[in-house]
Amino acid sequence: MKMHDVKVHPSKALLPREEQLAWKIAAVAADRVAVQKPVAEMIINRVIDNAAVAIASVNRQAPTSARAMAMGHPRKGGATIFGLANNAGFSPEWAAWANGTAVRELDMHDTFLAADYSHPGDNIPPILAVAQTMERSGRDLIRGIATGYEIQVDLVRAICLHEHKVDHIAHLGPSAAAGIGTLLGLKQETIYQAVQQALHTTVTFRQSRKGEISTWKAFAPAHAGKLAVEAADRAMRGEGAPSPIYEGEDSVIAWVLAGRSNRDDVYGPTYYQVPLPEKGEAKRAILDTYTKEHSAEYQSQALIDLAFRMREKIADFDAIEKVLIHTSHHTHYVIGTGANDPQKMDPKSSRETLDHSIMYIFTVALQDGAWHHVDSYAPRRAGRADTVRLWHKVETREDPEWTRRYHSVDPDEKAFGARVEITFRDGTTLVDEMAVANAHPLGAKPWVREDYIGKFLTMTEGLITPREGARFLEVVQDLPRLAAGELHLLNVAMPRGALAEGKPGIF
Repeated sequence: MKMHDVKVHPSKALLPREEQLAWKIAAVAADRVAVQKPVAEMIINRVIDNAAVAIASVNRQAPTSARAMAMGHPRKGGATIFGLANNAGFSPEWAAWANGTAVRELDMHDTFLAADYSHPGDNIPPILAVAQTMERSGRDLIRGIATGYEIQVDLVRAICLHEHKVDHIAHLGPSAAAGIGTLLGLKQETIYQAVQQALHTTVTFRQSRKGEISTWKAFAPAHAGKLAVEAADRAMRGEGAPSPIYEGEDSVIAWVLAGRSNRDDVYGPTYYQVPLPEKGEAKRAILDTYTKEHSAEYQSQALIDLAFRMREKIADFDAIEKVLIHTSHHTHYVIGTGANDPQKMDPKSSRETLDHSIMYIFTVALQDGAWHHVDSYAPRRAGRADTVRLWHKVETREDPEWTRRYHSVDPDEKAFGARVEITFRDGTTLVDEMAVANAHPLGAKPWVREDYIGKFLTMTEGLITPREGARFLEVVQDLPRLAAGELHLLNVAMPRGALAEGKPGIF
């Protein structure tokens, strides 16, 4: 990997494109380096993972609305939509919208956390939709997805968006556009323009994950994927983009991120160092990502597993006086009491809010010893009197050591967990800690192919026929050998009449 300095330059500097981050991203995307076997195998795992959570959520409100919108844009030979028949085609940007929303809805697919947050599996729906429409092969799709993961992970390693209250989809637009560029074998110039257009149109703000969190949390990554498809389409037609989008005088870094000083005519030193593979270097970033066993914010994964372990030593939950969670800055301020969001303590809050409340999540996991993507968030479950009492005894506190480990570049000490102190009325305490979730690559039970298949079977049980599930699993595991025009087989169809109908709109 090579580190690239990225900072703001005044317009009069005429920064050569060879020195621009978008050009360097495009160079990585245009590099036809072979995909290593472990990377290809992990891509198959994540395609299975996405399908599992998408089908499980396909009749929820946001995916139903997104699908209804997409169905207003049919296209012969176009992309497929989860739940519909494999021979039904739709315009790729709208298929990316529908499928991306279904994948994101349950907050249960893969994650990568570093300087910022991300769900790299969000790259798959737009890249797959374009691959289906343009009749590419399984190997082409694997190459495109490898690039999407690489660029997103590299940007997330280096550029913090959330400190400027920018939503993490600002890294997804460029990564998906780059992945589409690799998939289609586009020239570096074309990918460069697509990456810039995608970033320019995907800068949104973190209010989508603050306060009363709405269904937009599920729509947001799909929106970025849709815009990435459109950006690639425009660039292929010869259209340019705002440039340089990262380093320009009025660029994203200059005005939205950390690139400008208090004086309009003064720019700071290097603010970001972005790692990117060198020419000929394999794209391996997907191997640094991790999926979710439980349907909740990633920082809660280890805490759910820890709650399961701690509950075995608790005889009476009513005897608990206080629960104190010592954890990282992110967990405390985003999903903990440091967020100062009263909604995170309200049993009438939306599912989207509850899955961003570690106080609620730890309480239910502690009481139930299990976690379910539907039952654990049901209004009746959230409103249970004993749950509300215990929930309001839970507090988070930032611990500098957990924050340091959260940001560590050493994978052996990087952690997303916490130390929990449970104090009982008689003054005794129960203390335990967990650094990473059981399913994490360094966890107690790192996930392998069988776990992804198990997740798929569990999440889709009763929703699709066993025959359709077996067909999909056979096809997806043969992904490298799928010929051009066969990628529609990666769709998962629901039985006739099983799909909910969305409310009417404009489309």
